[in-house]
Amino acid sequence: MRVYLPSTLSGLAGILRDRKLEPAPLTGYAVTPALREWYASADLEELEYAAMADAAKDSLRLLAADPEAPSRRVVIVAEVPDDAVVHEAGDLMDADDRALVRVTQPVSFDRIVSGHVDDAEAETDVRVARGAITAADAGDDDAGFDVDGAAGHELMWYATQELSHLFS
Repeated sequence: MRVYLPSTLSGLAGILRDRKLEPAPLTGYAVTPALREWYASADLEELEYAAMADAAKDSLRLLAADPEAPSRRVVIVAEVPDDAVVHEAGDLMDADDRALVRVTQPVSFDRIVSGHVDDAEAETDVRVARGAITAADAGDDDAGFDVDGAAGHELMWYATQELSHLFS
């Protein structure tokens, strides 16, 4: 199953050093039955984009918790065995939970298929959004507007062999 894993540039540096993502369980996002049902008119590409957008928003939460990390969202895309992915659908699921999954084992580097990272142009909006994400999660509309400002930036695609170039 293709899983979108939120991270930061600091987290990505650790992944490149350790050649794996850990510790499990890992929070990720994927095309789940709940996401398919909610977005029934979408094709697979649109569903994957929605899952990646959820992971990018979760990257803001990681940035908010790590004041030293550069203000750039990171999403790692990995192919994970289906039996290592758990999705708990519930009746009270909100929009942010439809694609939410837990990866129950570490993800080795050879399972990573790409990385998606904000370019430097997005840093100002991401800096504002990382400071607003907690209030946005609590329902503050103004903070939600700030978070949407970061979401307006497309993440840049990197092949796995290119990820190390982000640090040179």
